[in-house]
Amino acid sequence: MNKTKMRALLFLVIGLLVVLSACNGGSGGKKNIAIGPPASETNNVSKLILKAYGIEDGDYNKFQEGFGDAADGVQDGNIDVSIGILGLPAGSIESLQASSKDVKMLSLSDEAIKYIEENSGYRRLTIPKDTYDFLTEDVETVTAYAVLMGNTDTIDEELGYQLAKIMVENASENTHDQAKQMTLENALRGAEGLLIHPGAKKYYEEQGLTVDNEVAELTANESDRKTEFILGTGSQGGTYYPLGGEMATIWNKHIDGINVTNTETGASVENLASIRDGNMDLGMAVHVPAGQALKGEADFKDNEVKNAAFIGHIYPEVIQIITREKTKIESLDDLK
Repeated sequence: MNKTKMRALLFLVIGLLVVLSACNGGSGGKKNIAIGPPASETNNVSKLILKAYGIEDGDYNKFQEGFGDAADGVQDGNIDVSIGILGLPAGSIESLQASSKDVKMLSLSDEAIKYIEENSGYRRLTIPKDTYDFLTEDVETVTAYAVLMGNTDTIDEELGYQLAKIMVENASENTHDQAKQMTLENALRGAEGLLIHPGAKKYYEEQGLTVDNEVAELTANESDRKTEFILGTGSQGGTYYPLGGEMATIWNKHIDGINVTNTETGASVENLASIRDGNMDLGMAVHVPAGQALKGEADFKDNEVKNAAFIGHIYPEVIQIITREKTKIESLDDLK
């Protein structure tokens, strides 16, 4: 074989290797998986889910970004699988389907769900196939609850009462899809094991609910209440940020003398840590890390949050794992 033919053959082999590598998700056949921002509950539960399938950190290419950016990566083909904690239905997933036309949502196996339930506060949930127009069957996954936590050093009893009351009684003013979940019937979902703010407890008991939670002690006092408050939410591409923005607007409308500003964050873990450190007054969080924060567990080991209390339930937080049909990924087993 002459040098010209050998060179052509070499280029052909290299080209085939590049194509095969791309089809297998990059270098070494590893898949590109978006697991959420560092110091977020999405990041924590993503690792737990992957561990349930025997997939460790070094087994995949890790993308740590908010769900909005991750969805863009899925659309562009740079990310194979994205794991998110979102409401149902999630607007970002509907937008991705509108642009890509081939979104696939992955179910968790019974064995994986059992492992997750045994090692966290998440519980099984079935996503009905009519939730999204691209689903052809129900999807098995796990869920937790998004809750509002308040800083007991800055949210006094009367303000806690008003925040809880307006969350429930003025939820109809909120145009976000998940606002319909903020009802009196749902008000204590996710509160199990959490300290409750005395103002919120007072409101819920006035409405006839039974509140068994231990009541938080406050250092905040109405007489020296400040006027500017910070609400920690999440990434702009997720549910927390837009929903929290509307919640803040409604509080500002109905509570005299205060201004609540929502801010983009890494979500649950960052919000809870910011409350602990005195940099935040209100924070949206999954109830699982909220419990860990108060007990000094997981991300909060030896650094618990002593000044946070439950104010109210926001909406169910559902794990949703998406890919595209063109990846040929049928389940998380295919990521091994």
